Amino acid sequence: MVIDYKKIDLFGRSFIQKVVLKPPFEFAFPVSEQACFLYMLAGEMQYQFDDEHINIPTNYSLFLNCIHSGSRIHNSDLNTNGEIVIVTFHPDILKKIYERELPLLLQQPRNAISNLASERINNDFLIQKYIEGLLFYFENPSLINDDILILKLKEIILLLSQTRNAETIQVVLSQLFSPATYTFKQIIEANLFLQVGVEDLARKTNLSVSSFKREFAKLYNDTPANYIKTQRLEKAADLLLASDNRITDIAFECGFNDLANFTKSFHDKYGATPTQYRLNQNTK
Repeated sequence: MVIDYKKIDLFGRSFIQKVVLKPPFEFAFPVSEQACFLYMLAGEMQYQFDDEHINIPTNYSLFLNCIHSGSRIHNSDLNTNGEIVIVTFHPDILKKIYERELPLLLQQPRNAISNLASERINNDFLIQKYIEGLLFYFENPSLINDDILILKLKEIILLLSQTRNAETIQVVLSQLFSPATYTFKQIIEANLFLQVGVEDLARKTNLSVSSFKREFAKLYNDTPANYIKTQRLEKAADLLLASDNRITDIAFECGFNDLANFTKSFHDKYGATPTQYRLNQNTK
């Protein structure tokens, strides 16, 4: 239940909201062309998409693209009111304030093939101070004008670009300007030889791990771990014969980040170490 609600508009559109919710509460995100930054000022919320839940404790935040939404948040602490500050990003307003060129965070990342639609941001001191600054304007609404709000919008974009989550936030936010929905297979094939795991691939497809595994089994008739390892080993075998690259470099290029694990996996499949395999094949 909402027990307090305040809102600040920019160019006639909702920009900043402060909501105090009494548990139990639940909010479903509509599918719309906007993105939201939700900061947990007090209490704790749980973000649910598909059959997966992510806890957002106090001073943590969630960045969400509502184009691929249908997700929801609800409280996970029944004893404490939830206080949430929401900053909304409208693509038309962002284009208006960045007339010459969109900042890097809003541009389509190079070689990024992902349907990722959300990202949890850990406790960040600068973002915490930014939120404290927004609260000042809720307490002093007479000081608000469009110029100040434009600066605050640009400030949060700058802060988000400096967080450890900047790369994934860019994927989520850039979809407002270059919307693209990739097929499941496109995402798998594009990331097959990168150093990503099953959980990373699930996030890129915007699915929970369990749903990702079910979808993967339908399409490939195999488990993700086995299929990915097989493809990586087969590529490594080809590179051992087609190039003089170091074995360490080949392992890295094929998605392995541990040489000992690569050597063991290769031996299990081909009955020889990478070095032996290269020598044996070259002497035939």
